[in-house]
Amino acid sequence: MIGQGTWNMERDGRAEAVRAIRAGLDAGMTLVDTAEMYGAGAVEEIVGEAITGRRDEVFLVTKVLPENASRRGAVTACEESLRRLRTDQIDLYLLHWPSAHPLDDTIIAFEELKQRGLIRWWGLSNFDAEALDRARALAGPRGIAADQVLYHPQQRAIEHEVLPWCDRHEVALMAYSPFGSGDFPLPGSRGGKVLAAIAKTHGKTVHQIALAFLIRKPIVFAIPKAATVAHVAENAAAAEIVLTVVEIKRLEAAFPLGHPPPVLPTL
Repeated sequence: MIGQGTWNMERDGRAEAVRAIRAGLDAGMTLVDTAEMYGAGAVEEIVGEAITGRRDEVFLVTKVLPENASRRGAVTACEESLRRLRTDQIDLYLLHWPSAHPLDDTIIAFEELKQRGLIRWWGLSNFDAEALDRARALAGPRGIAADQVLYHPQQRAIEHEVLPWCDRHEVALMAYSPFGSGDFPLPGSRGGKVLAAIAKTHGKTVHQIALAFLIRKPIVFAIPKAATVAHVAENAAAAEIVLTVVEIKRLEAAFPLGHPPPVLPTL
């Protein structure tokens, strides 16, 4: 339920990033998420180095840029990602966000990649419920494996429509930036105080409680980024936390859902 994100990992020391990913695998965080966009391919190369010799342990996810998501372009992009990742198959291949290319062409490309054995499953990212409906109408009831969206305690917009849609159609929901992007609850804030109190009860950190809150529903997978071995260990331990119904209600109250936004939030 908790995997490893790699966004901006090109900014970290390569050797330490490789050690962190491998430590994550050791800790059972076998889902590794990356994208051709990250570091213009550099992060896929880091991931490729990290999983060399351990490919069978990894559920590998990467994403195609919308501008590359034409019928032929997506195939070419996937082949390039495979080269950088040093593997012959990607477990889950995602369209990074809605593209100007016709979605049916992208889906045809994804299905071709499946038939060739270059990917096992495909999915989408940053798609709202309406866009997911359109994609499902094109792909059929079992075509879409996952939708990867922004989801953290202070940004719960996907709970209005996207999460119920994924639950209804048995589509995995992958939560990216589960700690926000520079806006994790301040210690003195209402949410920060509730996180701290629950963390103290469990003997865990506030970040671990935040992760446990996000994965409270079985279809949700969180992919926090960690570029150090210590941070990886902290994230992995969050999978052991079982929040009580009362604790979940306290967190939901501390981080109000709010009204449905006109546009699905993204980074």
